[in-house]
Amino acid sequence: MEHVDILIIGAGPAGLTAAIYARRAGKSVLLLEKSAIGGQIASSPQVQNFPGLPSISGAELADRLFDQATALGARLELEEVLEIRDGDPKTVVTDYASYTCSALIFAAGMTHRSLGLPREDTLPGISFCAVCDGAFYAGKDTAVCGGGNTALQDALYLSGLCRQVTLIHRRGTFRGDPILVDTLRQRPNVSFALDTVIEELLGTDALTGLRLRSPGKTWDLPVSGLFQAVGQLPQTALISPLLPLDGAGFLSAGEDCRTSRPGIFAAGDCRAKSLRQLTTACADGSSAATAAVRYLEALSPDTPSVPVL
Repeated sequence: MEHVDILIIGAGPAGLTAAIYARRAGKSVLLLEKSAIGGQIASSPQVQNFPGLPSISGAELADRLFDQATALGARLELEEVLEIRDGDPKTVVTDYASYTCSALIFAAGMTHRSLGLPREDTLPGISFCAVCDGAFYAGKDTAVCGGGNTALQDALYLSGLCRQVTLIHRRGTFRGDPILVDTLRQRPNVSFALDTVIEELLGTDALTGLRLRSPGKTWDLPVSGLFQAVGQLPQTALISPLLPLDGAGFLSAGEDCRTSRPGIFAAGDCRAKSLRQLTTACADGSSAATAAVRYLEALSPDTPSVPVL
C-alpha cells in the first residue's frame, strides 16, 4: 500500500493550490480526483475576477494550476474515493487502490443541485454545463434556470450559439453580478421569465418544452435544451462519518483549515464559510497545505523543515 505525506481529495482550485504549496515544502503529494481536473471552474467560459489574469477561460486556468502542481512533483490519480479511515496513518480507499497518508486535505468541492422534477436525470436535453453541451443546441431555442452568476454566464454563453435563450428565475431579482444582467438585457435573443418556476419537463424521448408557472399564469415554453444552474451541494458525505457538518452540510474548519480531527484539513467550497469564490478556494488550499506541513513537522520535530514560500 502506497504511503504519501499529504493526500488531497479533489483536484479543483483548492486541491491544486494545496498541492503546489505542499510540494514547495518538500512533502510527497498525491491528488485524487474522480472526474474533471479543475472542478467546476473548468466549465466556466470566462473568468474575469482572478487577480493578475483579467480574462481567462476556466479550462485554461485549471490547466495552468494542474501543470504547475505536477511540474513540482505532485501526482494525480483519476480515482473515486470510496472510504476514508482515520488513524496513524490515515487510509483512503478508492475504486482502484488503497493509500495511506500522514495528513489528509479534503477539498471535494460541491455538486450541482437538481430541480427535483420527474425524469430530470434521464430525459435527453437536460444539462448542467453550457460550455460542455451548448454546441449541441446551436440555432435552437434553450432555457437556463437560476439566478446566480453561473446562470447568467450560461445564458450569456448560449446567446452566442442559440436562436433564443430564456432565463428562468423563481425570484424577481438576480443574485448575480449586475454587470452580467445588464449585458444580457442588451442581447436581442435573450428573454427573462422572472417569478417563475418549472413545473414539468415536456417531451417523450427528448426534451421538447417546459411547463412554467408564475403568479396567476401557467404556460408551455418550447425548448430543445434546459441548462440548470440552481445552486450546489457540498460533497461531504464521504467525510461525514469522521467530522461534524453544519446545518447545510458543510465542514466546520477554521481559517487555518484545521478540522476537529488531527491531521485532517478542509479546503475550498466544502468548508463552511461566508464567501465561496475562486480566490477563496485558492486561499484555502494554501492555508490547508501550510497547516498540514506544520502538523507533519510537529510529528517529526527532528526532520529538517523546508519553508513554505
